[in-house]
Amino acid sequence: MASTDAESADPPGSAAAPADPAPADPDPTLEEPTPRAPKSHPAHPPATPWDVARNVAGWAAAGRKEATARVVPLDEAMGQTLARALVALTDLPSFDTSAMDGWAVAGPGPWRLLTDRGHRGILAGQGGDVRLSDGEAVRIATGAPVPPGATAVLRFEHGVVRSHGELYADRHLTQGQDVRPRGQECREGDELLPAGVVVTPAVVGLAAASGYDELPVLPRPRVEVLVLGDELLREGLPHDGRIRDALGPMLGPWLSALGAEVVATRRLGDTATALRTALEASDADLVLTTGGTAAGPVDHVRPILRQLGAEPLVDGVAVRPGHPMLLARLASGRHLVGLPGNPLAAVAGLLTLAEPLLRALAGRPARRPCRAPLTEDVPGHATSTRLVPVVRTPDGYARPVRFHGPAMLRGLAAADALAVVPPGGPGPEGEAELLALPWEGDR
Repeated sequence: MASTDAESADPPGSAAAPADPAPADPDPTLEEPTPRAPKSHPAHPPATPWDVARNVAGWAAAGRKEATARVVPLDEAMGQTLARALVALTDLPSFDTSAMDGWAVAGPGPWRLLTDRGHRGILAGQGGDVRLSDGEAVRIATGAPVPPGATAVLRFEHGVVRSHGELYADRHLTQGQDVRPRGQECREGDELLPAGVVVTPAVVGLAAASGYDELPVLPRPRVEVLVLGDELLREGLPHDGRIRDALGPMLGPWLSALGAEVVATRRLGDTATALRTALEASDADLVLTTGGTAAGPVDHVRPILRQLGAEPLVDGVAVRPGHPMLLARLASGRHLVGLPGNPLAAVAGLLTLAEPLLRALAGRPARRPCRAPLTEDVPGHATSTRLVPVVRTPDGYARPVRFHGPAMLRGLAAADALAVVPPGGPGPEGEAELLALPWEGDR
């Protein structure tokens, strides 16, 4: 979790004081409503409710995983998603195995070591013709196969070899002690992991142990980011009415944390021709645009999508910040998510539309719902859901952070989740659903 020291340094009267204005007095940190379209244009459709928009995004890629599953070597599977359940190809372990260095023993002690027959012990990776009768023992290494007739393994530190090669135990030894029996972890045919699990180093290790050389996976969705705006600077300090581009550097790592493969981040000027050319040239599974989704003189995203014959799936969401966001299916079957240009509003679009769409494209299950009571009252918007950056406290509460206006990132940088405040405010218990940030993991 990011440090919250920045919050404590807020000056008095900063942008997000603990108490927000009442709904009748518009919250100054919220975005202004999208300007009305001129009367000569058709009226904009009503904004989609926030929870409905997320569901639409999650279903938008239905059926893709069957078309894109592929089999890759184990060392290429990291970060991708299992397309089918991982089923054990063998028993694990595949034979009775010593769990410790010591002696394999048969029956009650004391035992006679087999060194008098020339046996120097059983090592891992070795078979052999050793067979024990009651009262016999043989040295054995961790991971070595336990010989027939053995009833337990006596740890090296618990045994004493006396004269004439006799082995004694300094404590009681139970039947099967320190023996990993065949099939203890799984039996051949057992389901080890379901489809949809992200391949981690531990998954690779389990697959290798159970006999796999390759895995069926769904590849990471390929995403291209188009950052729109003539006013954006790539480096240096803001000057002459121009501002630094915060979204270009932020979106790539954020999308990677969501399991996507970012193929390019391109910066375009505010021209319709540049945007159309970029969309026609892209072969990414998802194109993510920033800015240009409202109704200003250089907001070209919606007109270009109409020209390209795209199917609008979500055209505006009843959420603050971020309500001008959109989701469309391009003629090629690929998708576009249009994010607002304000940084926190863009993050709201990421969590509302891009995250559920990417999870569907990657075949990953939805995150487990998480709720927490808020430490203070957060007024709800009259008709829209609010997304408010919060910090989870050790005692299980969620504390709203300061500096949470749509153009601000300071509060988000100190947060570990966004609280979902429905229209009208939290319920009677003051609880809210939490959207964990991707680097905070699924909780």
